[in-house]
Amino acid sequence: MQLQLILVSMALATAAATTTTTHLQFYMHDIFTATADSPATGVTVAKGTAGLPGDPNVHFGDIHVIDDPLTEGPDPSSPAVGQVQGFEVFAVQQEISVMLSANIVFTAGKYNGSYLVVLGKDAFFDEVRELPVIGGSGRFRGATGYSLFTTHGFNDTTKNAVVKIDVYLRV
Repeated sequence: MQLQLILVSMALATAAATTTTTHLQFYMHDIFTATADSPATGVTVAKGTAGLPGDPNVHFGDIHVIDDPLTEGPDPSSPAVGQVQGFEVFAVQQEISVMLSANIVFTAGKYNGSYLVVLGKDAFFDEVRELPVIGGSGRFRGATGYSLFTTHGFNDTTKNAVVKIDVYLRV
């Protein structure tokens, strides 16, 4: 019995020592106001009632559905790597932030056909927002980790944004 415990402990220690962290970086193009170059990739599907501090046009209870392009660089014409598909709910009454539930779906490169699942609070005006990675599929099956969202650019009139996403994974 003691030998079995020792062998199990050694196997767990070996597995922990061989776990590596993978870093990915890409840019999400969140387009709520269509332009001549880009159709809208986010839509409001439910409207809340009470305006939020800082922007009376954003309401507690608003729900948006997104299918945002994901590219290698911040320029919309940089190579596409996938889409960010999900929804965001304005679930905080005191600030402009959302509960984001999203799949980062890879449609090109070595991760084509795989996706990551991100779920957490995204407080838009924080410089860096940390959201947990709670799973994945394909090359990311069993993945855990975290993502860092940083606003690269934001247009206050159109509400269109480019967000840099750094992902740190253990697979």
